[in-house]
Amino acid sequence: MTDTPGSEHSRGPSENYGRRVVPRGPAPVRLRILAGLFDVAIIALPLVIGWYIVQSLQDDNGGGEADRAVFGGTAIAIAIGLLIWNFGFREGTNGRTSGKGWVGLITRDAQTKQPIGVRRALLRPINRSGIDVVRESTARDEGFAELERDNSVSATRRRRLIGLAVLTVLLVLVMLASIAVGARPLTFAEIFHAIFNSDGSQTDIIVRTLRAPRTILGLVVGIALGVVGALIQGHTRNPLADAGLLGLNAGAAFLVVMSIYLFGFTAPSQYMWFAFAGSFIASVVVFGLSSIGNGGSSPLSLALAGAAVAFFLQAMTNAVIILDQASLDAYRFWVVGSVSGRGFDVLWQVLPFLVVGLVIALASTPGLNVLSLGDDVAKALGTNIVFSRTLGIVAITLLTGAATAACGPIAFIGLVVPHVARAITGPDYRWLVPYAGLLGAIMLITADIIGRVVVRPGELQVGIILAIFGAPFFIALVRRRKLASL
Repeated sequence: MTDTPGSEHSRGPSENYGRRVVPRGPAPVRLRILAGLFDVAIIALPLVIGWYIVQSLQDDNGGGEADRAVFGGTAIAIAIGLLIWNFGFREGTNGRTSGKGWVGLITRDAQTKQPIGVRRALLRPINRSGIDVVRESTARDEGFAELERDNSVSATRRRRLIGLAVLTVLLVLVMLASIAVGARPLTFAEIFHAIFNSDGSQTDIIVRTLRAPRTILGLVVGIALGVVGALIQGHTRNPLADAGLLGLNAGAAFLVVMSIYLFGFTAPSQYMWFAFAGSFIASVVVFGLSSIGNGGSSPLSLALAGAAVAFFLQAMTNAVIILDQASLDAYRFWVVGSVSGRGFDVLWQVLPFLVVGLVIALASTPGLNVLSLGDDVAKALGTNIVFSRTLGIVAITLLTGAATAACGPIAFIGLVVPHVARAITGPDYRWLVPYAGLLGAIMLITADIIGRVVVRPGELQVGIILAIFGAPFFIALVRRRKLASL
């Protein structure tokens, strides 16, 4: 047969070089099977891990009824959440589950050639009529477009309110788990008796004097650290900023060491006020140094002054603990960061400062939104930059000082949580700050629960758990989000 000009056969080798044939048409069975196996593996993974954890928490291994219920229920909840997210929201709006996206397939409506929607995607196992799966190239050629998110003001506010409600429910569940799980296994009957009908038994004392205080303290300290992280990153416009950057932790550590060295204090209730005073003095020095000069206080000058003060105070702290072994022994336990061993006496002493700090932090969020646009824009809009920044520094000092005084310097919460909150709410600090507070409390209490069971009958301090899990999580977050400029 003679090739006609312009046909595929008449083209020379140079014309076809580098051309790639993209498969089109219905999805092959083997690709659908691969996608299904991948999606099932995602849901099965937390169930398998949860099953192994539950098996390791049998009575013979020192586990208890409440321990198994908490970790087993958590595994099931995570699997259900992944199921709804993957087969509902992803497939309903984008046409792709994780598995289908991996092999290049699209789920769409057979008539309209468009996404099937979240509700229909969740009901797909029951009703498959009118739904087909094709290759992604075919779907794009035939006009497939992902469902656009409703970004109206009312829809955005509704999503944020729902998010706050979900986080609040999750926080309540985590607090209940914190009361139920510990080095001493308890049954649900014992926990119920301790909460509602205490008669002074050993299990009642464990719940009321040990687990309840550390849970409530973890709640308020976690909220404080999450809010502080959001405020510091907002005022410094530095995505890597936390309380350590402004020298607040170093100030608290220095005066704690001095109180141990000079007065022989060993209990948290004794040196707590020194830690608070150290954070306060460090914040005053940092803010004062950053304000020197014609330009006044700026994000860059705050970061530089904070780093200089932190390095100086760390050097002084090291000098003291090298000279005195007793100070080193007491300091090394405080500096790790922990909520264990603190009773309601510690909580009542720091609670007023935490409440006032949170009120000031929430009141400063509108001004922080303006400051995030830049100092020049903020001045043009009539914002008093010095007042707004001073208000933020006061809130940061109160919250950081009280949290550090109660539990020691706890890292990674103020660093990681604001990025997670920002990914959910966007840059609006009126929503970002409450989200950061709730996420901080959930993260701290969860880390404390894990620390109680991984080395049972002993415990790992919450600061160690957060370092183990927080560092890889933050690295992954940085690589994925590329630390968008604040």
